[in-house]
Amino acid sequence: MIKFYYHTSPNPVKVALMLEESGLAYELVPVDTRKGEQHSPEYKKINPNAKTPAIVDGGIRVFDSNAIMLYLGEKTGQFIPPNTPENHAEMYSWLMFIASGIGPYCGQAVHFKHFAPEPKEYAVNRYDFEAWRHWSIINDHLAEQTYMLKAGYSIVDMSVWGWARMIPFILGADAWEKLPHIKRLMDEINARPAAIRAEALKTKHQFKTEIDADARKNLFPANERIGV
Repeated sequence: MIKFYYHTSPNPVKVALMLEESGLAYELVPVDTRKGEQHSPEYKKINPNAKTPAIVDGGIRVFDSNAIMLYLGEKTGQFIPPNTPENHAEMYSWLMFIASGIGPYCGQAVHFKHFAPEPKEYAVNRYDFEAWRHWSIINDHLAEQTYMLKAGYSIVDMSVWGWARMIPFILGADAWEKLPHIKRLMDEINARPAAIRAEALKTKHQFKTEIDADARKNLFPANERIGV
């Protein structure tokens, strides 16, 4: 059985959706990042980057969310397009776009808007601009087709969903008005039984919610260097 090291943040949630969609048996192993459990020596043997998610499948570890999505897709043969150069070029391109663009810029936008100390105007402007730019590219793409890949619903849509769930928190309460095609995809995926089950996982463990001094130390260890 797959061990799934889980938190409620976007990257683990997209893996949860893939596990639920594929029907693979898994054991949920919560990793409470605000308590610093991702920094434990035991967990870092599984994920040396000290982030969530990770999986262990038998003796195989996979510790990047996009790598996990590809691994599970290839393992099951589900939710990946037919193996043609064109199909896989599109799949890899969009997955890497999410990995190198959506995730980092949205993460930094959230950090500087909601958690960073002042002054932060320059950083907020930079990362909010880039987050909007990246989401607008996906919105324009979805204006032309139903799913991220022409072959149909796939791990790329699941990866978009993981982060798009957070768009109002990232970009503001009115963001959906400017991103209607992403909202359309979100509504469709949200109605899927697998997505409902994936969302319900957050109720299976009582994660720490407050951002106190210990949580800041665990989430933002770089601040230790400047005494923030």
